[in-house]
Amino acid sequence: MSFSESWIERGNACIATTYGRYPLVVAKGEGSWLWDVDGRRYLDFLAGVAVNNLGHCHPKVVAALQQQAATLLHCSNYYHIPSQIRLAEVLCQHSFADRVFFCNSGAEANEAAMKLVRKHSAERYGDNRYIVITALASFHGRTIGTISATGQEAVRKGFTPVVPGFRYVPFGDIAAMRDAVTEQVCAVMLEPVQGEGGVNVAPPGYLQAVRELCDAHNLLLVFDEVQVGCGRTGKLFAYQHDAVAPDIMTLAKALAGGPPIGAMLAREEVAASFTPGSHGSTFGGNPLITSAAQAALDVLINEGVLDNCVAMGDYLRQRLEELCQRHDCAIEVRGRGLILGLQLNIEGAPLVKKALERGLLINCTAGKVLRFVPPLTVSRAEIDEALAILEPLFEEITAEG
Repeated sequence: MSFSESWIERGNACIATTYGRYPLVVAKGEGSWLWDVDGRRYLDFLAGVAVNNLGHCHPKVVAALQQQAATLLHCSNYYHIPSQIRLAEVLCQHSFADRVFFCNSGAEANEAAMKLVRKHSAERYGDNRYIVITALASFHGRTIGTISATGQEAVRKGFTPVVPGFRYVPFGDIAAMRDAVTEQVCAVMLEPVQGEGGVNVAPPGYLQAVRELCDAHNLLLVFDEVQVGCGRTGKLFAYQHDAVAPDIMTLAKALAGGPPIGAMLAREEVAASFTPGSHGSTFGGNPLITSAAQAALDVLINEGVLDNCVAMGDYLRQRLEELCQRHDCAIEVRGRGLILGLQLNIEGAPLVKKALERGLLINCTAGKVLRFVPPLTVSRAEIDEALAILEPLFEEITAEG
């Protein structure tokens, strides 16, 4: 029995079966690469599901964690935490926001946003104005609240009754959005790019039209940038492509370069509805994680990572489009920066499995969309290596008919 097989057997005996795990037992990572416990190397174009934007174990993030771990691991949010304050200052400086609430995950950040829009609306318009409009094919998290907001019936199956007060409309359809607005609606929550829903980019002008609709009806606009924020699209935040500022934005995944963190950013007027005791998080914004996030943001903003994301995103898109031209089962490429989806007319899971067997980590979302979210530090040579693995898989499928 190999080391991997031994670990898998042990894990299968005691870990909750919430994931359909692949037979890969990870041991270490560096840059765009992972190694398993048997010493095999993998090119990681999943990056922890868009978490490792700076690659695995970026030295500045590791150094920040090591230094802070030797100084202060955790203290209560009853006290002021310098690293938390510095991180909030940077986030506000580089975004529309005036205030930041820190938590531990994207789902928690979205829960905070949903609580804030309802409290803000209740204070101004009364308790009967609480509905949040979200998009079909959206994904906002795995808590009861966030699956209620998610526009995918499959995610809610088995967990009814879900939290009431959500209304779903087709993504990109401004007419449907207008029709969904009633006196009970208090907010709209959208992903500028739907990641789990199939890498769907908001059509040109759509976010601006939603902003205007919200302004006309005194609705709050929330952008869920848990997956696409922190440089993933080639700008620090995805909303900046459309120059449409939300009232609230949620972040998580890549914010600390690997360690778990979530954040909800808001304008001053809106954030004022969160008063002492209205919300909180024991671990949110603790010294260890906010020190890592400071380091990660510093690298992201000041070391050319965004420029590399744009350049390598263009190159990866080009290579994938060339693949589409050669293989009928590959239909189109969509996305922005280094979140790209390859639409297939066949199921994608078998391709993901074959790619893993040959040393390339990708995944499939929405059944027939291969998702590519490599580190934003990925090189041209690494993209070439990924396509050298991927292309033969499509050739095999074509040969099989």
